[in-house]
Amino acid sequence: MSISPPSSQPNGASPEHLGPSLSTTGTTTEPNPSLAPHNSTTSPYDPRSLIILTGLKTLFQKQLPKMPREYIARLVFDENSRSLAIIKRGYKVVGGICFRPFPQRGFAEIVFFATNSADQEKGYGGMLMDHFKAHIRRTYPGMHHFLTYADNFAVGYFEKQGFTKEITLKKSIWAGYIKDYEGGTIMQCAMVPKVDYLDKKRIFAAQQEAILTKVREMSRSHVVHQGLDIFKEGTWEDGMTIDPKDVPGLRETGWNPEMEKDMLSLNLKSPDYNLMERTLSNLKGHGSSWPFREPVNLDEVPDYLEFIKSPMDLTTMEAKLESNQYKNLEQFVDDALLIFDNCRLYNPETTIFARNAQKMEKHLKDLLPSHVRRD
Repeated sequence: MSISPPSSQPNGASPEHLGPSLSTTGTTTEPNPSLAPHNSTTSPYDPRSLIILTGLKTLFQKQLPKMPREYIARLVFDENSRSLAIIKRGYKVVGGICFRPFPQRGFAEIVFFATNSADQEKGYGGMLMDHFKAHIRRTYPGMHHFLTYADNFAVGYFEKQGFTKEITLKKSIWAGYIKDYEGGTIMQCAMVPKVDYLDKKRIFAAQQEAILTKVREMSRSHVVHQGLDIFKEGTWEDGMTIDPKDVPGLRETGWNPEMEKDMLSLNLKSPDYNLMERTLSNLKGHGSSWPFREPVNLDEVPDYLEFIKSPMDLTTMEAKLESNQYKNLEQFVDDALLIFDNCRLYNPETTIFARNAQKMEKHLKDLLPSHVRRD
């Protein structure tokens, strides 16, 4: 499987559902694309659907290079398959999902899932999965589970979309019905009945507000106190001090004089600590950083250490930074470059992982031009 983790609200594209026996027309209204299903059960199939299906086939063949091209073509055009596509103007397919529904057994198999590598920072992957879930609920009311085989680098994405490695469906329901991919991890998703997957933003906002309301009942962290008069008067001079007991609200937070002693006993941070912290946060927030945020799972990539002798990732860098292991900015930069070097060593240069490593190294150079001097 090849997937694109969502990073922002999608723009300029709409999802469309296609299949040799079912076609769905999507609108290009932004930012909330909609679906309007209609049946097309007789052949020959309409040219528009065939154009988009061909675009899906090409996308899957490009983004899933380890899959045989003929196998992809056969499944995309199989009459038992259904597909959901994200298209731009001119029927350009930039994302898609091919699945096989088993309504009588209550589940669907996700066969292929991919977005165009040039569009993997636009949130299309998340939008596609949300519309897929909404379409399944609307079209197959008795279907509540999805199964898929994810490759090593897609597991994290599917977990963010509600999938788990724990298969609760009885094996007798799905065994023999879905394709078993060597080296893949079987994952399952169970839809939550009360969740409208096309209205998640409002649901999350309501949940957040409910939590904050409970917090306000138990603490005063939301209370804003007046500033100190000494700052209002502008009379602050070097060497002046303030008694912490005079700071409004400080005692209510649980502060006591012993804390000041504890602060003095802490190890001093590197002079470059704030710069390293900002840089690391910027790297982790970049849309191409998703392969580098966590350590490589050696259970999923067992031969990794045969090629990579010094693994590194952004989470490990964060732990090293917090424990004051970086004495200077040069050590920090060396670890960041090690991440990208490891990626290019293990992955062919044509893969999305190697391309993301190139993007991230360039981004690091832009952030720290005087410290990253590679050509």
